[in-house]
Amino acid sequence: MDPDHHRKLENMYRCSPCNEFYAPEITIGDGSAEVTFAVRPEFHHAAGTLHGSVYFKALDDAAYFAAASLRDGHFLVTSTFTTYLTRPVAEGRLAARGRVLNATRSQVIAEAVLFDEREREVARGSGLFVPGRMRFDEALGYALPGPA
Repeated sequence: MDPDHHRKLENMYRCSPCNEFYAPEITIGDGSAEVTFAVRPEFHHAAGTLHGSVYFKALDDAAYFAAASLRDGHFLVTSTFTTYLTRPVAEGRLAARGRVLNATRSQVIAEAVLFDEREREVARGSGLFVPGRMRFDEALGYALPGPA
């Protein structure tokens, strides 16, 4: 595997247009990934706490990139993802920590747990990720930044 694969995936994540809104940070290792972000009022639903879609995004991103860390060929696709919301959140920083549970040639099963600043679990999820048609090297941002 390309030794820079994890850094390229991190750059791809930063270049994703939807992340301009959420402003998350990511760190990727072998079979693991951590996504962190600050909760903002724009992420709230009408009752003043985090909308479920934000929980899902953080969990899916962490599990997806944990899975992708072990693949250097084709972009993976989330085939299924089950999410459990266990605690409402209104403020602070959150960290979604993903890890691979099982990987075969045709699929990767990964999970993620979302924690608040006090390390309390606020959500968890797991998903099945399968190879898509697009190669990583065709994806937006999958390259190392050049010299400044």
